[in-house]
Amino acid sequence: MNAPILKLFGLILALFAALAALTSWNTVLNAGAYRDNELNKRPLLAEQSIRRGTIRAQDGTLLARSVRTGGRTGLYERRYSEVTQLFAHAVGYDFPLGIGRAGLERGRNDDLIGERNELTSIFDELRGKRQQGDNLTTNLDPGAQKAALGGLQGRKGAVVAIEPATGKVRVMASTPGYDPRRLDDGRVVSELNRDQSNAPLVNRATQSGFPPGSTMKVITAAAAIDSGRFTPDSVVDGASPKEISGVALKNFGGKNFGPITLTTALTNSVNTVWAQVAVQLGRKTLNDYMRRFGFYEDPPIDYPDGQLIPSGIYTRKGLIEASSGSVDIGRIGIGQERLRVTPLQMASVAATVANDGVRLEPRLTDRVVDRDGRTVQDVKPSEARRVMKASTARKLNEMMGNVVREGSGTAAALQGIDVAGKTGTAELNLRGLNQPWFVGFAPQRNPRVAVAVTIQDVQGGQGGTVAAPIAKTVMQELLR
Repeated sequence: MNAPILKLFGLILALFAALAALTSWNTVLNAGAYRDNELNKRPLLAEQSIRRGTIRAQDGTLLARSVRTGGRTGLYERRYSEVTQLFAHAVGYDFPLGIGRAGLERGRNDDLIGERNELTSIFDELRGKRQQGDNLTTNLDPGAQKAALGGLQGRKGAVVAIEPATGKVRVMASTPGYDPRRLDDGRVVSELNRDQSNAPLVNRATQSGFPPGSTMKVITAAAAIDSGRFTPDSVVDGASPKEISGVALKNFGGKNFGPITLTTALTNSVNTVWAQVAVQLGRKTLNDYMRRFGFYEDPPIDYPDGQLIPSGIYTRKGLIEASSGSVDIGRIGIGQERLRVTPLQMASVAATVANDGVRLEPRLTDRVVDRDGRTVQDVKPSEARRVMKASTARKLNEMMGNVVREGSGTAAALQGIDVAGKTGTAELNLRGLNQPWFVGFAPQRNPRVAVAVTIQDVQGGQGGTVAAPIAKTVMQELLR
């Protein structure tokens, strides 16, 4: 064989080797990237032949199921019950060849289509077993969800309720909402997408950041006490106005306090005290506690990453930390400046205080069960981190109890049950539009529920008069 033929033979062998390598890469090593590519519809079509698992509320109420279309060899379509409209943002939707997927339908997709590890899948195929989805039972409570939506009354806002000792998300409500049953209609989807002022498809509990107002003082108080720099009885001057970072800061209504304890300052939400505390703590310390509470990162919840945003300080260039030299730390300490938080984040803050300073990972799913009734996954409480000492959390618990007993949060009080909480009223503009908040938990001594409520663009509304009553009805329902 002469040299030119050998070279040609070698070239052909090299090309075959390259072809084999590329084929192996695409079919094995890079299969996941191809499968997850939104432009690749083949996996979505294949999934339509799988009977997707059901989704149920905590009490067993059916929220989502799949039905076969086109006879025995047809595909499956997703169907939603009338009750699902209560849980639209949490449950989400599954119309993969249309609007796509969202909520638990997306976050728990592998469970819902019965996707297991490769070895299990191969074994099932050898046995001729058809792939079927597993069923989800959520932690969502229909009665409390209905109470939350009833309190919001269609106004733009959100409510989140969490069990402090387990991390179970019992309520995730966002308004305005939508009817998942209508999302298979392209015209309806187009209308919802065009409604940018209301953004009904956006989950305000997890995807929208709002100024927290005075609810941020809970975090500032935690940092102050846990760091050892202050105690609940530490005395700070509550005079108004007070110069903070070179600019005069006033208390709500211009009210002038003399030297008062931190407990009194939280009860009466005294801006000048907490701004001074934040300045004395410094950027590094306050930033550290914000990180401990989960700021600057997506919450560790079983929900799609694309529908979560971190809480923190937002600028035109993106998210920055409180340790930045460009930040007015005094105003960050009272929930002003460029700070933005999600209702899920603030419910987690309240739950952390209630849980003796331990932050748990919030969970929408309670368990995953296969078609034979076997539990595939029983979702147990999972600790995210210890945020503060238990002694600190108990002191803060007492301080927050005072807010509801005799301060700005009295509208959240329950008959026969002690409640701890904090109100917040972020002023949005000079026309009197506010962002009212309430965060809290009950019972105070053995907390079973923590809640965060906020409403957008309320004319003259305050946290204690607008948000606290909603929190009260939700807690009342969950504590029945």
